[in-house]
Amino acid sequence: MANTMINTITNTITNTQSPEAIVMVRPHCFISNPETMADNAFQYACTSEDAALSAYNEVSAAVASLQEKGVIVHVFEDQSTHTPDSVFPNNWFSTHHNGTLVQYPMYAPNRRNEYRQDIMDFLTTHYGYHSTVNLRGHADQQEFLEGTGSIVFDHQNNIAYAARSNRTSEGLFRHICRDMGYQAVLFDACDEHGVPIYHTNVMMCISAQFVMIGMDMVAEQDRPALFSLFQQSGLTVISLSNQQVRHFCGNAIELRGLNENLLALSHTAFEALTRSQKAIIEESVTLLPLAIPTIESAGGSVRCMIAGIHRSNLAG
Repeated sequence: MANTMINTITNTITNTQSPEAIVMVRPHCFISNPETMADNAFQYACTSEDAALSAYNEVSAAVASLQEKGVIVHVFEDQSTHTPDSVFPNNWFSTHHNGTLVQYPMYAPNRRNEYRQDIMDFLTTHYGYHSTVNLRGHADQQEFLEGTGSIVFDHQNNIAYAARSNRTSEGLFRHICRDMGYQAVLFDACDEHGVPIYHTNVMMCISAQFVMIGMDMVAEQDRPALFSLFQQSGLTVISLSNQQVRHFCGNAIELRGLNENLLALSHTAFEALTRSQKAIIEESVTLLPLAIPTIESAGGSVRCMIAGIHRSNLAG
């Protein structure tokens, strides 16, 4: 027991990128959100009559797989019919090692219904967060920033990356980075049709050892700066093709399990990775594919489903 405790503490200190506890929301009335369809090129209408049940079962199976690997999963139920994207809680709040909770202004009006005080109270009580930054009111000024969808945080190097879009206000992004002590890195990214990438985390994932990114989507003038930062941060760059990004390869998250680091990603993404890419990834983490085809119809994948609990002294 003592050795296990020492290993856990050491891992916590040396790898601040990968949480060992997470929040997930299990929806009871899932649909592909009609209010986000216009600017989310990854989304499509789900016509299945059993979509709600399928999404519920997909979340349940994902939770079980994560728990089996030793990830602490706090599951909250959502029975509302007014929150079609509640399965993606990472967009409306984020947690930080300095004891701060951040609440974000959401672009789609019906997504603003996802805010839940019970989740905030739980995190404050069980994990000791002592400060809350509430940006939600900025939605009234048409300023939006959608959590760790808009922002990909490199917690180890205090760098925050964001692709410009109508869901990511440059002013708010720079404001939160300044207040939290992160270097703000803003760049342009579009798909092959010139459509801006709606969320940074569908094309970019940062683990403790590597970064997966759809570099072909990044504006050519922004690529050298990104490569330089990745090199300075000691991250191996795994370039994703546009097709791989379409299959949600960039929408993954590194987590700490009981005895290993994991890269949680969808089965869709796992199948789209090449053998050589998997080999690089598996040098530092164990791949954990989760089958969520119904949920992916909403334009997000595994990373979007997971709100990491980042604390240097986890108590939950």
